[in-house]
Amino acid sequence: MARHLQTDRWMFGSTVALCLVGAVMVFSASAVTARDEFGNGYHFLLRQLLWLVMGLGGMMIVMNADYRKLRRPQVIFPGLIAVLLMLVGVFFLDKSHATHRWFRLGGASLQPSELAKLAVIFYLAWFLEMRRRPHSYGMDDWVHTIIPALAPVLLLVGLVVMEPDLGTAVEIFIIAVAMLYVAGLDGKYIIGAGLASIPIIYLLIVRVSYRYERVIAFLNPAADPQGRGFQLLQSLIAVGSGGFTGVGLMESKQKLFYLPEAHTDFIFAVLCEELGFIGGAIVLGLFAVYGWRGMRAAFNAPDEFGRFAALGIAVMVLSQALINLGVVLGMMPTKGIPLPFMSYGGSSLVVMLLATGVLLNISQQAD
Repeated sequence: MARHLQTDRWMFGSTVALCLVGAVMVFSASAVTARDEFGNGYHFLLRQLLWLVMGLGGMMIVMNADYRKLRRPQVIFPGLIAVLLMLVGVFFLDKSHATHRWFRLGGASLQPSELAKLAVIFYLAWFLEMRRRPHSYGMDDWVHTIIPALAPVLLLVGLVVMEPDLGTAVEIFIIAVAMLYVAGLDGKYIIGAGLASIPIIYLLIVRVSYRYERVIAFLNPAADPQGRGFQLLQSLIAVGSGGFTGVGLMESKQKLFYLPEAHTDFIFAVLCEELGFIGGAIVLGLFAVYGWRGMRAAFNAPDEFGRFAALGIAVMVLSQALINLGVVLGMMPTKGIPLPFMSYGGSSLVVMLLATGVLLNISQQAD
């Protein structure tokens, strides 16, 4: 008799709640800007709702399909190659915001670097499962394990850096390192990779003027409050203005052309201003629930592929959330990383929901 599969209501509920709160905040943060730019205050909300419906529909389909189908080489490698070709293809298109990050078709856009996260997760989940089988090469074999595991990851990371998008590249690397560490890779290799990356990251920051300016602004935003420190200071003003209960929904003043990217990367700042500490704490609690259930699904997965895939997805969501919140709260330099499920943007939202569908399916199969 087939076993009845039970959906993880905690994970499902926290995901849907984050999406709904995000849709409300996207409208609140963008209505004035949308009316000024497009003559329609609902412009960004309607697009967000469209992507949300698509993402939730995809999540429902994926969560009811056996995740084990993703472990097939005929799925893993075509997916990896397709993402690689897309990351190369964007360089042949016109720049958008001085970067090569998007495929655009009319009003729709696709950001291949978001798909690169999933490609890395599923490739490593498949590869690490193979290497952890009895009588396999083991995790510390350079030729048969470490190099084949890292080569595709570093290739994708390099292409994302060239777009340029250092933040997403670092996030992909974090996901890979977390998966390799849990798989049993010796810590000395993790430390060695970290030390080796320091001079590379240093050069990518110091030798690139706008990144260096962001670091300087982070260290002392008040030194140039109308220039490089403007966005960080406006974010901190928004967060601080909310107090404990907030100024009220739709009542933010910082979103009125003071805070750049209010409905995208800095949506949490508007939420804190309007809903206060209480609203911010609720959102953090929802992410905590997601992380708890995601890690639970990983540790209770019935097979190694499910374990590593669940871990990678949970790390992807949580690391991106922590980076975004760290930027908004002035704990790290400004970086264009959206808040999962909440920030305006189609690629990130749909990818996060599809990945969550896989995670929900793994949790259904958990012991």
